[in-house]
Amino acid sequence: MTVDGDVAAEIARLRVEVARLHGELVRYGLVVWTAGNISARVPGAELLVIKPSGVPYDELAPENMVVCDLDGNVVEGTHRPSSDTGASAYIYRHLPDVGGVVHTHSTYATAWASRGEPIPCVLTMMADEFGGEIPIAPFALIGGEDIGAAVVETLRGHRSKAVLLKNHGVFAIGKTARDSVKAAVMCEDVARSVHIARQLGTPVPIDRADVDALYRRYQEEYGQ
Repeated sequence: MTVDGDVAAEIARLRVEVARLHGELVRYGLVVWTAGNISARVPGAELLVIKPSGVPYDELAPENMVVCDLDGNVVEGTHRPSSDTGASAYIYRHLPDVGGVVHTHSTYATAWASRGEPIPCVLTMMADEFGGEIPIAPFALIGGEDIGAAVVETLRGHRSKAVLLKNHGVFAIGKTARDSVKAAVMCEDVARSVHIARQLGTPVPIDRADVDALYRRYQEEYGQ
């Protein structure tokens, strides 16, 4: 596949960024061994950049990232892409505002997923980042587009940037790959906090109007 100079430059940039961001998954303890992956949409092209399948995190580098089209076909790279490539491609095709997708099996969030239970919005951090609960998507088998369809169906029209795939783990989305990594990090953090809160008693939900106000402030006013 031939790409123009601007697209080639974006692919080169994203190879570096996606390889580097996988280090954040390790840093925050969201992955073990070779599980989990990050992908990024290539602006200006129907392409994505994704982690190669089964390659250890300390061996990831820009040159072994894989470029695929939005049907999951490899167009550039010498490695087989992640087994979640079909799922990520489906998400990009159906959610055009999404520029990054992350999949992890982070411990606490995956524990909630194993119960088939959404994480209730009982913390201001959840209201800020997710605008409400973190929902559950139905179980789907690995390797095709079924997981992507489950994620899209669950998150379409939902403010959450993360979803718990039943009996599996976390998928997080964002406008960029970095945004999706942030959502995955925050998902694990609140999953842990709410789990601990439930050991002490019943967490208290935040009123919907307050959730809306917190979400609006964080998304529109917080930061520089």
